Amino acid sequence: MIQADSNRFYDSVPVFDRFADIADPSRYQPLPDDWMLGLADVVQSTKAIEENRYKAVNMAGAAVIAAVANALGNRDFPFVFGGDGASFAVPPADSATARRALADTAAWVRDELNLALRVALVPVSEVHRHGFAVNVARFAASPNVAYAMFSGGGIAWAEAAMKRGDYAVSPAAPGARPDLGGLSCRFSEIPTTRGTIVSLLVLPAGEVDARFRQLIGEIIALIETSPEAARPVPAGGPPLNWPPQGLELEARATRSTGIPLALQRLLIGLRTALSYIIIRFRIRIGTFVPATYINQLVENSDFRKYDDALRMVIDCSPKFARSLEARLATAAAAGIARYGIHQQDRAMMTCFTPSALRSDHVHFIDGALGGYALAARALKGGS
Repeated sequence: MIQADSNRFYDSVPVFDRFADIADPSRYQPLPDDWMLGLADVVQSTKAIEENRYKAVNMAGAAVIAAVANALGNRDFPFVFGGDGASFAVPPADSATARRALADTAAWVRDELNLALRVALVPVSEVHRHGFAVNVARFAASPNVAYAMFSGGGIAWAEAAMKRGDYAVSPAAPGARPDLGGLSCRFSEIPTTRGTIVSLLVLPAGEVDARFRQLIGEIIALIETSPEAARPVPAGGPPLNWPPQGLELEARATRSTGIPLALQRLLIGLRTALSYIIIRFRIRIGTFVPATYINQLVENSDFRKYDDALRMVIDCSPKFARSLEARLATAAAAGIARYGIHQQDRAMMTCFTPSALRSDHVHFIDGALGGYALAARALKGGS
């Protein structure tokens, strides 16, 4: 059903700030019929992980969000970062812009990262025609940012359609470049302080029902109340060293057509050195206050979400990880859920900061050694 003033629908979705409410159907509103779903995932991401290139895989997924955000002039739109891909939705007025951003990003990933990014644009009306819904909610991770949550099964159906080759968007010609301004990964990997970094996926085994919603509530409560589990980003922010591990990726993301890569590496090296000095020594520059920025970075970190599946990255003890998996195994045996868990010893962050002077910068969190991608490949439970 097409709603009046469909282009402004997302602005009207109420915001909530209790993460456990992601299991409450009343928090979600159906996307209008004339909206479009954008989807992307890195083909053969497991091979890239085996080659120790998961940071590049994450960069490719985050690039989709950055490209669309910049193309839309940083207007709010619903999106979810998935580690080796991303999902988002746009109103009809922005569908052509989103298509160009997807095509350009796929070309950039191919040309600069030597990865294949599969991209698609799916009409919400097609999702509805096949019997699925796309509902969206807005969770305030902090007073500064609200992230989209999706339910209804439509995102999962659209992802499956994309992987079959349906609704594909062809990559642009060689040399095409999206606007990836603000995309960076300057912080170092974040080591566990409790024993292990867990990347977690929990999906319904069939239809989403009261048992699945109860399970989601139990898992969230278990994590939020245990002293053995916490968000993976420490209160003081992630480690910061120079040169940053992501210097090469940022240089490839930000260079303009015709600029030699070697020159862009030098420019990014100088820029990141300045950033390192300012943040390391907490030097206030005009209205930029490093301590405030770091506090916002921690609060804004996108380490938990829901898009037809609960996704979380947590720092916890091995004992807690075992108890969490035992609870999920019980739910899988009862036909309630499917789950995937991948453990590693550190997390990583990919940042989208259009302006360090604004408080709405976003920071995508994943496990550093396969994260969500390997958790998805380790799914257990009935289909």
